[in-house]
Amino acid sequence: MRGRGRSLLLSAILLLVAAPAAAQEREVPYWASLRAEEVNMRVGPSEDFPIAWVYQREGLPVKVVRLMEGWRLVEDPEGEKGWMVARLLSPDRTALVVGEGLAPIRGAPGAAAPLRWNAEPGVVGQLGECEAGWCEIDVDGRTGWVEQRRLWGAGDP
Repeated sequence: MRGRGRSLLLSAILLLVAAPAAAQEREVPYWASLRAEEVNMRVGPSEDFPIAWVYQREGLPVKVVRLMEGWRLVEDPEGEKGWMVARLLSPDRTALVVGEGLAPIRGAPGAAAPLRWNAEPGVVGQLGECEAGWCEIDVDGRTGWVEQRRLWGAGDP
């Protein structure tokens, strides 16, 4: 019994370690978000490559377009591409408000739904479900629906 218990414990540990790695091995492209307050984008897939950009926005959505041994080639909302270490990316879906002027956040999906508040371009929130061209967004506990065309990080990557 003692050997079996160790075997089960070892199996459980291996599953816990392998699960995050397997979650990162997805079919590209896919959406991800920055897991840390500061993330470096490099010109190549190694710490030996120079840093091209330093992102200081936890939760910022990025599009993962290529995978390579613990590194991800990502595209940011401005179209810049570079490599980020996979452990600093989260599978949590977020979205960035884009476009000109304030984006109306409504109480339900639809232009006729009551206005809850307005979001400026650059606001980042947790992305909920999307339907009929509208997406639910949560910005620091304030929720509502915004037109999908006003979000970068929503829809298919």
